[in-house]
Amino acid sequence: MTTVLRTSTSRSTCLHCGSFVTDRFRRVYGDDADRAHRCSECDSYPRLSRGSAAGKEVEIPDPETSPGRHGGDSDR
Repeated sequence: MTTVLRTSTSRSTCLHCGSFVTDRFRRVYGDDADRAHRCSECDSYPRLSRGSAAGKEVEIPDPETSPGRHGGDSDR
């Protein structure tokens, strides 16, 4: 007899960083299946409001890869 172990990510977590996201956040900002690909813990509001939480590519720089705070230019 073979036992299959299944692991699943909770629908209440961000798919990118694993932080908790509310049902409302997923409905408003998430994709068509109400999944949040990014959240306020790992992305900036300007990017979230343009679709990054729904898994879309947006023109605003990603705060994880851009040297400045929230995707802006560095102060240095």
